[in-house]
Amino acid sequence: MRILLITKIFPNAMNPGQAPFNRRQFAALSRYCDIDVFATIPWFPGASRFSRWSVSTDAPREEIIEGLPVRHPRFLYLPKVAPYLNGPLYAASMLFELVRHHPAPDVIVGSFAYPDGFAAVCLAELLGVPAVVKVHGSDIDVLSQQPAVRPALEWGLRRATRVVAVSKQLKEGVHALGVPRDRIDVVMNGVDREMFRPRDRGEARAALGRSPERRLLLYVGHLLRDKGALDAIAAFERIAPAHPEVDLVLVGSGADEQACKAAAERLGGRVLLTGRLPHDEVARWVAACDALVLPSHHEGTPNVVIESLASGRRVVATHVGGIPDVLSSPELGELVAPGDLPALAQAMSRAAYAPYDPERITALSGCSGWDESARAFYDVILAARGERPVPVPAAEKRPALQRDGQPPSSARWAPPPASRRFPEAAQLRASQA
Repeated sequence: MRILLITKIFPNAMNPGQAPFNRRQFAALSRYCDIDVFATIPWFPGASRFSRWSVSTDAPREEIIEGLPVRHPRFLYLPKVAPYLNGPLYAASMLFELVRHHPAPDVIVGSFAYPDGFAAVCLAELLGVPAVVKVHGSDIDVLSQQPAVRPALEWGLRRATRVVAVSKQLKEGVHALGVPRDRIDVVMNGVDREMFRPRDRGEARAALGRSPERRLLLYVGHLLRDKGALDAIAAFERIAPAHPEVDLVLVGSGADEQACKAAAERLGGRVLLTGRLPHDEVARWVAACDALVLPSHHEGTPNVVIESLASGRRVVATHVGGIPDVLSSPELGELVAPGDLPALAQAMSRAAYAPYDPERITALSGCSGWDESARAFYDVILAARGERPVPVPAAEKRPALQRDGQPPSSARWAPPPASRRFPEAAQLRASQA
């Protein structure tokens, strides 16, 4: 089976740390079918003159990422001018790219509801193949509230053969937009269980130059107001005088980075902003912390929460999106209402000192790997084609991945031989050798 994945949330050579969840899930999915990725880049006249857009515009046209053949087609984009046109313009740009470079796929997957999912549905209907749309969180929680975008977003979701949501709460959001529940599947993201696993906290702190005697709360994510980065600092400021041995570290970057730095300056050296870090360094900071803090205002199912639990670290987060599905026990952490700074401060204070067994946190969380996530995603793709999965030999079975609130079927599609890859992938590898 040949699958075309279309998404603007995917890494490229100029931004290798973007959307690691898509990179890992799609790479794992390539074990079961032939995959090509259109990791799209928005373009408009003069885009290179704006710092927000200039980095991605320098990305190569083609590259290999984790063995996947990835193209970076540009799509015509009108920022803040006419958002209702961005879906049709995106679809037209991808049609041009598909006609020029790509054999007809058997299924088209759009990762993000709009404009990616909208374009995937348009192309699929032109080609007469199924379309699967994967939704992440803000595409449903935020974009659906924009009157200029909502009609096109609803049109794409309703005409998709199947929709994949990363949490049960997000499934209900898709259903509220007019998609029948029996066409929506919940497939949780996975975690790299080799990288994110219980490690010695003291060793991790020593490697980072941090004192083993101090307490450490950690925020990982984009430094954005809606992600709760400023809330984390404001809540920490409330508890800092009473707990002089506690520090806060923020890993990431984003549009509100300067505001975070200004807020952090009031607390001297007790708040550290590291900037964006490679995934292995993020794993070291997670291992070094006493608890993760993620006070988002809205979410899908944030991978950093799953990664923290897989590392045996408790979490303080907000009761939004799919987070309650993951923090299913008080042993795993605390949930507070978004924007409730007093409650957040109290939860952070407790989390900094609460004793717990990291191995039990990992076991209790039941975090699944990327292969389980990819297998569940592949089942959805098979269902979109009207096909049934075949059983995987018992020796290949791994712990079950909860899907749509129910244990998955024991039937899975057997992986094709490793030699089944796009011929153009081999050509790209040879040209880069």
